[in-house]
Amino acid sequence: MDSNITRITVKEREREIPVAASVDVLVLGSGPAGVSAAIQAGREGVKTLIIEQTGDIGGISTAGLMSHWTGNTKGGIYEEILTRSADIYNEADETFNGGMRQVINPERLKTVYLEMLGEANVGIMLYTFASSPIMDGDKIIGVITESKSGRLAVLAKIIIDATGDGDIAAKAGVPYFTGRESDGKMQPATLMFKVAGVDTDRAVFPGAFEDHIQIPLKDKKALADGKTATEDIQKLGEENLPSPSGHVLLYRSTLPGVVTCNMTNAIGIDGTKAEDLTKAYINCRFQMDKIVEFLRSFVPGFENCYVISSASLIGIRETRHFKGEETITEKDILEARVFEDWIVTKASFNFDVHNMSGNGLDETGVQKGFRQKKGYTIPYGCFVPLKVDNLYLAGRNISGTHMAHSNYRVMPICANMGQGVGIAASICVKKNTIPRKLDYHLVQERLRELGVEP
Repeated sequence: MDSNITRITVKEREREIPVAASVDVLVLGSGPAGVSAAIQAGREGVKTLIIEQTGDIGGISTAGLMSHWTGNTKGGIYEEILTRSADIYNEADETFNGGMRQVINPERLKTVYLEMLGEANVGIMLYTFASSPIMDGDKIIGVITESKSGRLAVLAKIIIDATGDGDIAAKAGVPYFTGRESDGKMQPATLMFKVAGVDTDRAVFPGAFEDHIQIPLKDKKALADGKTATEDIQKLGEENLPSPSGHVLLYRSTLPGVVTCNMTNAIGIDGTKAEDLTKAYINCRFQMDKIVEFLRSFVPGFENCYVISSASLIGIRETRHFKGEETITEKDILEARVFEDWIVTKASFNFDVHNMSGNGLDETGVQKGFRQKKGYTIPYGCFVPLKVDNLYLAGRNISGTHMAHSNYRVMPICANMGQGVGIAASICVKKNTIPRKLDYHLVQERLRELGVEP
């Protein structure tokens, strides 16, 4: 750093900011929640624009190189996205374990998203970062954006923050807490990557931390007696991979010989800070070669594997939990609660809490042992933030507890969040009202017309 730099702050010269667009509904972030909200709002006939800071629509589902649609719902826009984007589709497959339709081909999915947005007449701004809110008292009326085109303003009647971290909601003054309630720690980050050259006929695919697959042990000393020795693949990973990596999660792709690896791990990361995102990316990047070396040395079918691609967007699981008119809890999920003001239905997953101090599953997490199979609903009030009007939340930033979040944060559930919020936003525009005063029955009526039932 230049030792001559002594200024603590600099003063920016006041200037006028051009208004690039004025729309009915503005969606920030194009992950499954955001893109679904924009598609549905556009379908409802209101002028809609989506802003995305990267060059791809889809967030973690595309730029994040996610392996598959983790978790499940029944009905809603998620089913449509799945049907249109699946390389291998079987109507009988209802869960990831039941078949291949939930496996993501990210290149195909990018195109499907663009097709669906185009069909709904949604405007798209890529390579654009929503940097700050434009406020009129307690109402948000637009955002300031930054891009190669300069600093521009976009005005809107209703804004949906689907940025994952809730960047605009936070700057607008919506109250929130980060991570788990007891200590603020957040789930670790991951950089997904793919390897090719895998003999998938011989390969094993542990898909959960609780998958303790026995594989042949290649240790010569252990094999000296001529007997075939085996060892738990997760134990081998923990013993041979550099900390904080250590778990083994491998998923089939739809391409021959290609496998997606969910094995890098960065702990102690605050995904709302650019410096932490940088650190997480670098740390995970340097773990990849060690992981490939481990796969070649220990895992059947991976003897000749090599990296062919890695995510351009690091996977952040948890940051801000905003406070809304209602808050969904662990108890609500365990009781399969059907809220009176539901707008997301038949959500189904587990308590997927990754270890915040190392690898594997946190002691509070439950994957295969999760017994609540009925699904649950998410109420309208979780999407309506306190203190700020004209604003909706959608995705992992909604109003929920740390444990509840570990369940609803997954992409199928987030997609259907987006659909419900997109409908709500369009009704607010048509009725000239604000989210806090909207009659949620109107949203439910429209969802029922689209086949969504509690």
